[in-house]
This record gives sequence, structure tokens and C-alpha cells, in this order.
Amino acid sequence: MSEGDVDERTFGDLRVRIDRTLCVGFGDCITEAPEAFVLDESGTAVFVKPEMVERERLLRACDACPVDAITVWNDSGAQIVPASL
Repeated sequence: MSEGDVDERTFGDLRVRIDRTLCVGFGDCITEAPEAFVLDESGTAVFVKPEMVERERLLRACDACPVDAITVWNDSGAQIVPASL
């Protein structure tokens, strides 16, 4: 995976990563939080202003990804999205 294949940012106590190799552009994250994500010209999700979205809605948007292209960790390093079984 090259650096251009992932976009990772920290917002408050959350570290959010979009794996662009997994994203297929369903747009469920955008439906949940259009302020946070858009599809770029290649049809994959990118960040817009996720810091403008309240924490719980941002987590719902990340969790809405049907292909688990968005991963979220809390400040202690535990993965919270997608939830592990």
C-alpha cells in the first residue's frame, strides 16, 4: 500500500483512516456525514471537514462503510470501527 492509498487524520480522541484501495464509492459515509466526506474524481472517499461533525455521528458515518474502508481507533489505540467480533 502506498502513501497515496491511505488518508489518516486525528480528530479529538479519534484516529480515522480511509483505505482508498478498499473504498468502492458506495457513499454511505457521505449520506451519514456529508460535512466529513466526499467522493473525489476517482470515486473514492476523502475527508472534507470531519472535525465539524459531532463524534457519534462521525463514528456512525465511518461504521456505515459496507466494505470497511474506514477504520477508527480511540486514543488508547483500540480499534472501534469496524467493531471487532
